[in-house]
Amino acid sequence: MYRRSRIQLICLLSICSILTFSLYSCGDDTTAPPPPPPPQSTGWFWQNPLPLGNNLQDAHFIDANTGTAVGFSGSILRTTDGGATWIIQTSGITDHLYSVFFTDANTGTAVGRDGTILHTTDGGTNWTVQTSAATNTLYDVFFIDANTGTAVGYWGTILRTVDGGATWTGQLSGTTKTLRGVFFVDANTGTAVGYEGTILHTTDGGSTWEDQSITTSNGFYSVFFTDADTGTAVGLNGMIRLTTNGGATWETPQTIGTGDDLYAVFFTDASTGIATGRYGGIVKTIDGGTNWTSQTGGTVNYLYGLFFIDANTGTTVGMHGTILRTTDGGENWVAQHQGTTNDLRGIFFTDANTATAVGEEGTILRTTDGGNTWTPQTSGTNQDLWGVSFADANTGMVVGEDGTILRTTNGGDLWGEILGVTTRDLWDFCLIDASTGTAVGSNGTIVQTTNGGDDWASQTSGVPGIILRGVFFTDANTGVVVGDVGTILRTTNGGGTWTPIIGVTSYDLWDIIFTDANTGTIVGESGTILRTTNGGANWTLQPSGTGDDIYGVFFASTYVGTAVGTWGTILRTTDGGASWTAQTSGTNNHLWSIFLTDANTGTIVGLGGTILRIELQ
Repeated sequence: MYRRSRIQLICLLSICSILTFSLYSCGDDTTAPPPPPPPQSTGWFWQNPLPLGNNLQDAHFIDANTGTAVGFSGSILRTTDGGATWIIQTSGITDHLYSVFFTDANTGTAVGRDGTILHTTDGGTNWTVQTSAATNTLYDVFFIDANTGTAVGYWGTILRTVDGGATWTGQLSGTTKTLRGVFFVDANTGTAVGYEGTILHTTDGGSTWEDQSITTSNGFYSVFFTDADTGTAVGLNGMIRLTTNGGATWETPQTIGTGDDLYAVFFTDASTGIATGRYGGIVKTIDGGTNWTSQTGGTVNYLYGLFFIDANTGTTVGMHGTILRTTDGGENWVAQHQGTTNDLRGIFFTDANTATAVGEEGTILRTTDGGNTWTPQTSGTNQDLWGVSFADANTGMVVGEDGTILRTTNGGDLWGEILGVTTRDLWDFCLIDASTGTAVGSNGTIVQTTNGGDDWASQTSGVPGIILRGVFFTDANTGVVVGDVGTILRTTNGGGTWTPIIGVTSYDLWDIIFTDANTGTIVGESGTILRTTNGGANWTLQPSGTGDDIYGVFFASTYVGTAVGTWGTILRTTDGGASWTAQTSGTNNHLWSIFLTDANTGTIVGLGGTILRIELQ
């Protein structure tokens, strides 16, 4: 599962005097009334990966240039130049979309979660909701002509339209197994496949469905027929089954070439087919499916959707916005998405334009233009990195897995590793100035440097076995650490002693920030938000309005703040947390960390390389 982490601002009250770039007001006026509400947001938009980082589930092309891809959180992408550029279209929904099918360049249908059916007649410029009696998730849709289509999904759901989707009628499938794929060779003859070897066949347009299921615990995800008799179905654990008699029997090919799950299959003629799946797996056959050989797509991201417009030209889409294109029948695949898809766990700005983001497998990214471009930096490690903090534009440190500590004195052009401090995972780091910083981590680890990282001293936390996930200092002496099982520790002597604050909560806590010596906020598990107005001696619970875990929090002032968490959760407050309002993130990716350079501008990092930006107008 996902590791939970957060990284926040520089950890001190005296940031305004120490840092010339002054990221937020360090005033001590907690009695003044809240300022007027900030301008309304124009919305969060993607900076990485591009064009977006949501999972893409399916793609459909009308010709070599014109295609549409759909995916999680209502994502719809359109290209008219063969994928050289992809434009995000507005679906009007946040439900996941699993399948899309166009009958011409303008007319298309997309289906998804909870029975969602969307329809367009203008190439996706506008999408409208079509209604049906189904509330079960729909995983695949197939049209044989402009009017006649079938959608299949959860609990054996089958829907049929004969009027281009104006009306959808339920059909009796005879199964409660989830159906993941459907294919018709003409208006009457079709096959649906699904979990636990389910195969259904119809020769009367779905008025009746014949059970052709095979005995297996594996599920089918996709099916393709080249004529009424010849078809291929693919699924879990590299399962491929072939039929040459319309499904009366389904045979296993001689060689498969993979044991990984296969999610999509497509044939360009009776002999040539390609299947895609788990860990970027791609296999190809040139003998009708008897033998399959592996191809290299250049990604380890799962590939869920596949479409070929001719024998050479095809597109596959998948996890974290992955889009790959081939023009030579799959011998070579070219990425049409940009940017890392490694998880990003922490972000820190040293001025309005300059920031460093860190994450999975030693990833460090740098921007000097507010995130319009992100440039990879050489970290010198493959360890996961979770915390980042800068004392000034040049001096910063990063912490991470297995006690990893990296240091730069030139803004990240060079990073050097500091060895021998600890072997414990370090989850967060608070750099008070160029010399003094504190890192916290697993097994109650707290380590501190007072000479810029040359030497480190262990401090006694008193909580062995507890993962400490967040640390923040308001000055050289006063700091608070938070961690699992409601752990809150406070020091007033620079970490010489840490005093537990007990009885506040039993939920895991992941992030902490102070806006002045008295006012601070903690976030954590199950929507937990805590607030202090006396320097952390006491904490009160604030209503977050969510049960989702909250991983990161940042305040641009005493009153204006944003919190982020699981399933794309973004919460905003303009009254110091007395009330929190949910914002639409446009993703269901876990969001790990948030940084606001002012009340109007913020950046979020998260799962799959997610970088989201907001610039209030």
